[in-house]
Amino acid sequence: MLQNGLYAITAEELHPGRPLLEVMEETLQGGAKMIQYRDKNGSKKQVIENARALSALAKSYDVPFIMNDHLDVALIIDADGVHFGQDDVPLTEARKLLGPNKLIGISTHSLEEAVRAERDGADYIGVGPVFATATKKDAQQEIGLTLLRKIVEGVAIPTVAIGGINQQNALSVIETGVTQVAVISDVLQATSVKQAAQTFQTLYDQGRKNV
Repeated sequence: MLQNGLYAITAEELHPGRPLLEVMEETLQGGAKMIQYRDKNGSKKQVIENARALSALAKSYDVPFIMNDHLDVALIIDADGVHFGQDDVPLTEARKLLGPNKLIGISTHSLEEAVRAERDGADYIGVGPVFATATKKDAQQEIGLTLLRKIVEGVAIPTVAIGGINQQNALSVIETGVTQVAVISDVLQATSVKQAAQTFQTLYDQGRKNV
């Protein structure tokens, strides 16, 4: 099961000049409960090397390490799980390859997609974008807090809110009852990544008291 709190996602373009592992370790020091490695442009060799190093780092903090999309890399390095988009490998096929003990997540943008993901065996779902975001160029239209709450209440599996979440709106997102919040820009571009991660974890703990 997912631990409540911050879901950290890599985005090396947001911290040029700072090593990937250094930045992600700061998110873990700040209390991140999950790490997802997302790399759409790197060579397969580089992705494997980075994934292996990030997996070891996450393990040292007793936090799950999730590959985004790269099912083959996840199998090669024995990642804790994989996160897919709607147009990626069908969940039922992915489960056959990954086995029963790996985490499988999928991005969802509607209640229908969320219910289908649960039915198809997802361990958790990403839900969003909650708000408009510049991090993903191909992002869907924002779903807003009302639909986010309906999705959280409409499935029994853990939910991860993503998209445009910052310190100003995080509390309202957390109060919908989501299991985790995925924050990218507001953490990775902070002067102190560790402190930013701590701030979101504090906001999460505060927001859950209001659920």
